[in-house]
Amino acid sequence: MATVVPLVDELASLLRERIYARRYPPGTWLRQEQLAAELGVSRTPLREALRALEQDGLVRLIPGQGARVVTGDLPTLLAAYELRAVVDGLAARLAAERPAPASRVRELYAVVARQRAALDPWEPQTYTALDVAFHEDVVHLSGNEFVVAQTPVLRMTAQVFAPVALVERDSAVRAVAEHTAIVGAIEAGDGPAAERLARAHIEATIAELRARPRE
Repeated sequence: MATVVPLVDELASLLRERIYARRYPPGTWLRQEQLAAELGVSRTPLREALRALEQDGLVRLIPGQGARVVTGDLPTLLAAYELRAVVDGLAARLAAERPAPASRVRELYAVVARQRAALDPWEPQTYTALDVAFHEDVVHLSGNEFVVAQTPVLRMTAQVFAPVALVERDSAVRAVAEHTAIVGAIEAGDGPAAERLARAHIEATIAELRARPRE
């Protein structure tokens, strides 16, 4: 019995990374029988791992049907970004008020510089990966375990729902400038400014999503 919890954690981590890598795209049904056979595990820890992913918001468990990777429709995406506006803002404020070590601030600037380099020539996949890295770094710099626990929402919006929120170069140019300002506020130890800038950064994305034509 002592091995059950570690196995559940390992399975959840494996399935989570496969979802992030789009091996299981949005809307994919995760059949327990098939997964159990593929991974060489029993259905009990697999079932618990899927419940953990449901708590992350990555899958939905539908009674009588099984588990399905969430779909990135616009209302779902907007709801996730509305949460991110709060989380990212709080993370930036806490990072500024700790304050963040100078070495970590330099790392943030380095990530932003690499994002800027991905603008010309435009490399959306590279940019998106660096965008995730930037926001994850800020979240971890908050030093607040409950803020860090919201990381799956960040990766969900940027990776799982990427085709829905397809990044355009003009938006990326704006975002790089906003990232630079956020790091500047963190470096200055200005918590209120860092929070305001980080929230406005996500709210700008929300506004862009709402303005897009409905299919």
